Amino acid sequence: MHSVSHKYHNPTGGQKMLKMRNISETINLMVFTETGDKFGEVEEAILSKNKIDGWKIRATRDSFLAKALTGARGVIVPHNLVKSIGDVMIVSKAAAPSYSEEEAQ
Repeated sequence: MHSVSHKYHNPTGGQKMLKMRNISETINLMVFTETGDKFGEVEEAILSKNKIDGWKIRATRDSFLAKALTGARGVIVPHNLVKSIGDVMIVSKAAAPSYSEEEAQ
């Protein structure tokens, strides 16, 4: 069984803790950008040489991806663009496909 680890900020200024979780616990997690935009939902982890290489994120109703993608059901986000994994996944805004409101209309 594979696991993913993530660091979190320790407000007391001490060492950061590393928390482990099974990859299966990340499936269906809501994904948001670091600016708070709803991005999509985790569909699966992409493994390479027993390490997480990326994440398959599916577009969900009213998400940024649903608005930005035409014809595609989701995107693959490289693991290095994942900022945090907890109750939700936070990804860098750089993971988002280019999109403008004018293009959608």
